[in-house]
Amino acid sequence: MEKAIIGRKLGMTSIFDETGICIPVTVIAAGPVRVVQKKTEEKDGYSAVLVSFEEANKNQNKPEAGVYKKAGVPAGKVLKEFKFADTDKYEIGSEIKCDIFADGDMVDVCGISKGHGFSGVIKRWNQRRLKMTHGTGPVHRSVGSTGANSTPSKVIKGLHMPGHYGHDKVTVQNLKVVKVDVNRNVLLVRGAIPGPKGGLVTVRETVKSK
Repeated sequence: MEKAIIGRKLGMTSIFDETGICIPVTVIAAGPVRVVQKKTEEKDGYSAVLVSFEEANKNQNKPEAGVYKKAGVPAGKVLKEFKFADTDKYEIGSEIKCDIFADGDMVDVCGISKGHGFSGVIKRWNQRRLKMTHGTGPVHRSVGSTGANSTPSKVIKGLHMPGHYGHDKVTVQNLKVVKVDVNRNVLLVRGAIPGPKGGLVTVRETVKSK
């Protein structure tokens, strides 16, 4: 991996290209992130760069506070590792900004999807309800049959049932960077990305190229 950054989803809008075509884009406040620690093969068994995002507004726990104190950098809200191919070009205390990306780059965006709490099968799995007349009530939105009584006499694993819906780690691949605004630290990415407004996301170069 050569390029990656942490950001927050600000929302969606649309812009027009040179030919006048309307393009739906998601606005991401990407970085800057600060290099806090460098992992090496000799000491840690692998190469990676530990970065922090945003300034912390509360006290850190002792392990995190020790990392920031050793690096001599302000504490951040988010700590994340990136396994860059070349970690030598990153120095402790330096910043990684959104200018590592360029217009036209293909990226993968990873975030936590919106949480919907405990949901029924209609909302969670898009199942249909029973008709509202002719004695089918009162369970119009019920899950229905969950299996036979005699064989196999159990609920089959993976059966679509009510339960916790959303708040999962989701990655959307092969999204195009439409515009990079270096002055505002903003990326405009074509299409939708997971998560609510203000949600934390990770933008990295795509692992699959079209």
